[in-house]
This record gives sequence, C-alpha cells and structure tokens, in this order.
Amino acid sequence: MPLIGTHVSAAGGLFKAVERADALKCESMQLFTSNQLQWKSKELSSEEIKDFKNALEKSKVLKVVSHASYLINLAGTDDLRKKSEDTLVKEIFRCSSLGISDVVLHPGFAREFSSEVAIKRISDSLSKILKITEKTKVSVLLETMSGQGTVIGHDFSQLSYIHNKLNNNPRIGFCVDTCHIFAAGYDIRTIELYNDVTLQLIGQLGLHNIKCWHLNDSLGELGSTKDRHASLGNGRIGIVPFELFMQDERFKFIPAILETPKDNDGDIKNLSLLRKLRANKL
Repeated sequence: MPLIGTHVSAAGGLFKAVERADALKCESMQLFTSNQLQWKSKELSSEEIKDFKNALEKSKVLKVVSHASYLINLAGTDDLRKKSEDTLVKEIFRCSSLGISDVVLHPGFAREFSSEVAIKRISDSLSKILKITEKTKVSVLLETMSGQGTVIGHDFSQLSYIHNKLNNNPRIGFCVDTCHIFAAGYDIRTIELYNDVTLQLIGQLGLHNIKCWHLNDSLGELGSTKDRHASLGNGRIGIVPFELFMQDERFKFIPAILETPKDNDGDIKNLSLLRKLRANKL
C-alpha cells in the first residue's frame, strides 16, 4: 500500500525535518532542501549532510522526496530559464549528496509563448539538466498541475509529450496531485471515475513512472483551475477517492504526501484519516 507522509518543515536544519516526520509517525516525507522562494542557496556543509543521513538512518521514514523551488520556470524567457536550469541542477546535486532520490518539479508557465513552444523549451532544458547531472541517480518528478493561467502540465498528454521528447528517460517521472487534477477537470469522486482517471494516468504516463502522489482535497470546483488545497474530506473531492487510492495495489510503496492545511493539528488529523482509509476501518 502507499507510504503515508506529509510535507515537513526543515526550519532549524534539514535533520529537523526527519525528526518532525518521525514525531508524526510518517513512512514518507517531503521537504525543501533550501528556501523555495529564493534563487540563492548556500552549499550544504559536510556536517549538515551527515546530520541528515544520521537522522534518516535512525528514523522509520522509508522514502524522502524533495520539492524544487517554486521560482523555477523552464519555459521562461532566456534569463529566467537559465536561472531555473542552474537552480534545478543545484537541487539535484544537493539531493544526491543527501541520498534523496526524487525531486518534484512544477513544469513551468508558458506566459508569452504558445504551449507547444513552452513544452519544447521545458523538454530541451530538462535534457540539458539530465546530462549535467548524469552521474547522479536523482529523478525529476513532473507534477500534474491545476490549469491555472498558462501553466504546463494540467493535461496528462502534455507531461507524456515531454517524457517522449526525452526518449522516456528513466530519470523523468511524475507526481500526481489530487487537488490539481480535479481542478484541471479530471473527476475522481466515484469508483468508476477514479478507475477511469487512473487508467488514463497509467496509459499516458506509465505506472512505473508515477513515483509520488500529493493527497489534497480541493476548495475549488471540478475544472475550476484553482490550486486551493483543503484537508481530506473538507473540499469538493470528498473521501471516496482517497480510500480507493489507499487500497490500490498498483501504487504500493509509493509516497503519499499530504500538502493539506497544517493549522488545528491538520497533519495529525489527515495522517490519522489516511491510516484508517488504508486499514479500511472507516
């Protein structure tokens, strides 16, 4: 069954993120290895790397994923694109030094370009980045997006096209966000609809390439394109698809990461709910 976890803060040191995940009894976790809203990031010291690895070795967390900076836009104009490439390269090398195997990435925004041109720019940038970091084992997981503005990745076919442009490189995978796909128009609220959408995902992206899920309810309606996360069962999606997912053998051992509101013990409540859904004890 999926590995239950949440996004945890690395405030006070990366090893603190592991300790926070352990306190929540997580099996998986996601973190930012540097400030997600700043271009500059300091080099990790050998002590920081050692502390993180030691904490992870002692913990019960089985899988760690990193989330790349929100500033990255590989479809951007030349200056922004270059900064984005450099930032993602640094993130991959940081993850490699920490023993983190996967980085989740928002593919980018087309803005002044057509979606076709934007997708080509993203593909070309990823090709370059994979080449620069070819000695690492770190994969880039392209995240499904909500469809807001000119964002790329709201349609499974766009992500599939990028993968194909990269000759199905095994270091490119995918992260499925339930709020995002719902906002993009993929309805998963019943058994039939869930099965239909997951078959589309598997058919277009490949089951072995789907390496992470973000589990979030949606404050926005189906097809709203609004990226507004809610606690599980407190949005427009409801509980049904999350129970189906937690029981889905096809996604065994894949990180199931919460990005739900953390106020009022949000993590504790949402993690508890996922455990009940996985045990089918509702």
